[in-house]
Amino acid sequence: MKKCILLSLSFVLLAVFNTTAQTNIISTNPAALQIMKGNYDPSLYTATNIVADPLTIIQGIQNNVSTDSLHELLKVMETFKNRNTLSDTTSNTEGIGAARRWVYSKFEEYSARRDNRLVTSYLQFDDLVTRCNVNARMRNIFTVLPGSDTAEKDIIFIEGHIDSRCEDVCSDSCIALGMEDNASGTALVIELARVMSRYTFKRTIVFLVTVGEEQGLVGANAFAKYCQQENIKIRGVLNNDVVGGIICGETASPPGCMGAGSIDSLNLRLFSASGFNSAHKQLARFTKLEYKENLASIVNVPMTINIMTPVDRSGRGGDHMPFSNLQFPALRFCAANEHGNADVTNVNYADRQHTPDDILGIDTDNDNIIDSFFVNFNYLARMSVINGNTAAVMAAGPRTPDFTFSTTPGGVGFSVYITKEQQYKHYRVALRSTTNDWDTVYTFQGSDVGYISENNPQVYLVSVASVDSNGMESVFTDEYYISVGVNETKQQERKIELLQNHPNPFDGETIISVLATENMDNSNAYISITDINGKQIKKLPIKLNKGINEVTYDHGYNVVGTYVYTLVVNGQKVASKRMIFAN
Repeated sequence: MKKCILLSLSFVLLAVFNTTAQTNIISTNPAALQIMKGNYDPSLYTATNIVADPLTIIQGIQNNVSTDSLHELLKVMETFKNRNTLSDTTSNTEGIGAARRWVYSKFEEYSARRDNRLVTSYLQFDDLVTRCNVNARMRNIFTVLPGSDTAEKDIIFIEGHIDSRCEDVCSDSCIALGMEDNASGTALVIELARVMSRYTFKRTIVFLVTVGEEQGLVGANAFAKYCQQENIKIRGVLNNDVVGGIICGETASPPGCMGAGSIDSLNLRLFSASGFNSAHKQLARFTKLEYKENLASIVNVPMTINIMTPVDRSGRGGDHMPFSNLQFPALRFCAANEHGNADVTNVNYADRQHTPDDILGIDTDNDNIIDSFFVNFNYLARMSVINGNTAAVMAAGPRTPDFTFSTTPGGVGFSVYITKEQQYKHYRVALRSTTNDWDTVYTFQGSDVGYISENNPQVYLVSVASVDSNGMESVFTDEYYISVGVNETKQQERKIELLQNHPNPFDGETIISVLATENMDNSNAYISITDINGKQIKKLPIKLNKGINEVTYDHGYNVVGTYVYTLVVNGQKVASKRMIFAN
């Protein structure tokens, strides 16, 4: 057993964001790289039976994702006993080597069923695993479903990590089945490769299984770095990590989980980076919109999608972060409930996550058959379908437009002018004010000019999408701020405006925004957080460039009460607002 050095949280976070340690990064199948770059002949990957209608595809994903198939995939992953990235690579039955060869074989099996349309490869790289003081050669596993249109070179990733761990992150010999974390995410990726490879999409989809997540996201770091180096264009990364459990542990990393033993099979969390004009949050909103409009009416069990403020759970990280750090749109799917906060150094830690107890289930009647499961296959199937729906629309939908807008001072609306991709004549306009989600999504048809009437005077964040003849949206544009029904002369006189925090709040963090009508970046500005009695709790410096400026206040989960935030510029209090913590 390798000895693991206990590290401080700050050191761990450095490892999480280390994108320089991975070297000698190659795709073992050069064809996979060329397809991801858009350098291939689509006719070589044409299906015998072409199914390209998006609505047919979405219904097919809903019908064909199988709980039995997911169960069987999880049962196989149990047999490898330890999938730690540093475990055995030579055994045919145990360790990470056997596990990754099995994933590769599943991708090849599905390809053989689908006219050999899937192109499978390893992404091989070398890494100095700082947390374990060892050099290792690692291999991510991925398979590529080529798009039918090489003009559309931006690709979509569906991703999950296969590596598991015990309390000792470096142990290569303990029993580490890792069923919730993260055999569940791996099974989801493999299952969607099976189901979605029967369909034809304009854009390329990559089904990616990473290693090294538990040692600091090293597998995802390597792939994100590789995409940057090879100039691969990414439309979106859907990372799946801890997506099959529904039982809350005694501990759980906030935000989420209502208490030990509580059950939640109807909610999921989407974590993504940043606030205003974040492509990652836009991807989360897009995922929720597409679920509402394509799946909500045809599923047997409705799900609630929660767009979270933080990039991940408090003090934690996931494989979407290396991609978003390099400005590739990325988000994390995560179950509403987790069985543990992974604080395995705490002698009182009794939860399953990051221990040998992260198993598929238990045999309650001693007949040698598991009859009480910790992974809920129906919940995992629903997570799989939502992933598939999002990826399908991104892969089949139209191009994203550009737009400009105009307002009438003091008026009750604004006009939108499409300036790029004007051929669709059908567009959607999304408005957002004080939440992580869109307040309203408007549609206008038959023109590349639309007028939006909005009677509630305030600053809105606006973005636009194209809609094709199949009714499929593109991903939405960047956000722009528009003042609707606001006296612009008075606003210009004010120069700066303190906006309401959002969300107000519910998930451990809240974003405080300031609108500046001119560049004031030389000002000494900060946000002062005080309790209701005026005691200062936090002081957050803020840059005031022209436009929307934001700071994030991490108030902590389970904090309640009324607090005040004040904008102070050059020693002068400009404005104050209240925020209510009620979670």
